Amino acid sequence: MEFGFDEILTLIAGLALFLLGMNSMGDGLEKACGNKMKMILEKLTKNRFIGVIVGMLITMVIQSSSATTVMVVGFVNARMMTLSQAVWIIMGANIGTTITAQLIALDIGGIAPIFAITGVIMIVFFKKPIINEIGKILCGFGVLFIGMDLMSSAMMPLRENETFVNLMTSFSNPILGILAGALFTALIQSSSASVGILQALAISGAIGLDSAVYVLFGQNIGTCVTALLASAGTNRNAKRTTIIHLMFNVTGTILFTIICYFSPLTDFMISLTPNVEQQIANMHTLYNIATTIVLLPIGNLLVKLAEKILPDKKVENESIFMYLNNDLNLTVGSTAIHLENTKLEIKRMYDLAYNNINGAFNALLNFEKINSNLEKTEDLIDKLNEGITKEITKILAHETNVNVNKTYSSYLNVSHNVERLSDHAMNLLDWAKEFKDKNIVLNDKVREEIEEMKDLCIKMLDKAMNKLNYQEISDYETITDNKTKEFKANMIQRLKSSVCTPEGSMIYSNILIDFERIGDHLLNITENMVNVD
Repeated sequence: MEFGFDEILTLIAGLALFLLGMNSMGDGLEKACGNKMKMILEKLTKNRFIGVIVGMLITMVIQSSSATTVMVVGFVNARMMTLSQAVWIIMGANIGTTITAQLIALDIGGIAPIFAITGVIMIVFFKKPIINEIGKILCGFGVLFIGMDLMSSAMMPLRENETFVNLMTSFSNPILGILAGALFTALIQSSSASVGILQALAISGAIGLDSAVYVLFGQNIGTCVTALLASAGTNRNAKRTTIIHLMFNVTGTILFTIICYFSPLTDFMISLTPNVEQQIANMHTLYNIATTIVLLPIGNLLVKLAEKILPDKKVENESIFMYLNNDLNLTVGSTAIHLENTKLEIKRMYDLAYNNINGAFNALLNFEKINSNLEKTEDLIDKLNEGITKEITKILAHETNVNVNKTYSSYLNVSHNVERLSDHAMNLLDWAKEFKDKNIVLNDKVREEIEEMKDLCIKMLDKAMNKLNYQEISDYETITDNKTKEFKANMIQRLKSSVCTPEGSMIYSNILIDFERIGDHLLNITENMVNVD
C-alpha cells in the first residue's frame, strides 16, 4: 500500500477536522464559562497549591494552556496578579493541558459521530446561547476524533515507507526530536493539538514511544510561543511571566531528556499499556506533574531569575501611559490584553478628571485654596486622550472582528468625553479665579447651590464607568438639567432683588452651563460603556 495523493488529501482533511474540532471545543468551553474562569483566576491565586489546582482545572475546562497563560499575562500586565501568583497558575496550566491527550487515548472514535451530530442539532435547532455553546463543545469533541481517525488511516501506509521510517527513527536523537516538536507546536500554536497529531502518528504505527518521547518534550517548549507573542507591548512583569513559562518547560525537557536517555523510563511506560497513544498521554502527564513537583518549592526563585533575565529598564523619556505602550504591535493572543490595558488607561484618565472636577468645585467654595496642580493634570489628560485616540485609530483601521471594533469605538468615545469633563473642570477653576480676582463674595444661598452641584457630580462620577448604572446615571442627568433650570431661575430672582451683581451673575451663569455639560458627558460615558463586551 503506497502513500499517494489520495492519502495526502485525507491526511490534510483529517488535520483540518482535528484543528477545527479542537478550536470549536475550546471556543465553546471558553464562552460557556470563560468569564467565571477569569474571576477564579484573579482571586484564588495567593496560595501556591491552590494556584496550581486552579490553573490545572481552568486549563482542563478551556482545553488550552496557551489561553490560560495569555489570561495570566493579561492579569499581570493589569497589576491584578503578581508575578509570584502567576507562577503557580502556569504550573497548573501545564498539568491541565494533558487532559486532551488522555481523552484522545480513550479511543472513542467509534462514537465520535454521535457527539458531532448531537452538537450540530443543539447549534442549529436551539436558540439559547448556553445550549449553542454546549453544542459547539460536543460538535468539536466529535469532529476532533473524526479528524484523528482520518489522520491515522491516512498515515498507515507510511509504516512501510523507508524514507519516512528513517525520518521518524531520527527523532530518537533527543535534539532532533525536541527541535521537531518545538517547531511544529510553535507553528500551530497549540500543544494539545500537536500532541494529538503525534498520537495519530503513533496509532498509525509510524512512530513508537522511544522516538515520540523527545518530540513530546519539544512540544511543551513550542507551546510557549503563543504567550510570548501575546506579551508584545505589555509591561516588564507580563513579559517575565512568559519567561517563567518558558523556563518551566525548558527545565522539564532537560530533566526528562536526561532521564529517558539514561534510564529505562520509556520501557517502563511501554510496559504499563500496549496502547501507544495512551503511552504518549501518560508520559505527557508524568512530564508536567513531575516538573511541577520539582519546581514548586523554588517558584519564587524562578521569579527572581526572570527579573534577572529581564531587569527593569532605565527609562529616559518615560511614556505618559501606565498600562498601554506607544509601540503598538498586536499579535496573536494580544488583542484581549490590549483591550484590557486600554480600559485601564481610560479608567486612570477618568480618575484624573474626577479629581479635577472635585478640586474645581472646592476652588469655587474656597477661593483661597485653589490647587495649582489641576492644570498639570489637565495637560496629562489631554496627552492621554491624544495617545489613546492614536492607538485606537490604528487598530480600527485593521481590526476585522465586529465586537472588538465596537468595544474600541466605545472606548474612543469614552476617552473623548473624559477629556471634555476635565475641560469643564478647568472652566470651573477659571470662574473660581475670576471670583477671587474681582473680590466677589458668594452668599449662603449660592454656596448651597454650588455644594448641591458638586454633590450631584460626585454621585454621577462614582457610578458612570459602570454600565450597570446606566438608568441611575440617566436619572441623575435629568436631575442636573432640572437643577440647572432651577438655579438659573434663582439667579435671575437674586439679580432682580439686587442680592447679587450683574458681573457675579454672568460668572454664575457660566458655572451652571459647565455643571449641565458635566452631566451630559457622564451620561455619554455610561451609554458607551453599555456597548463594551
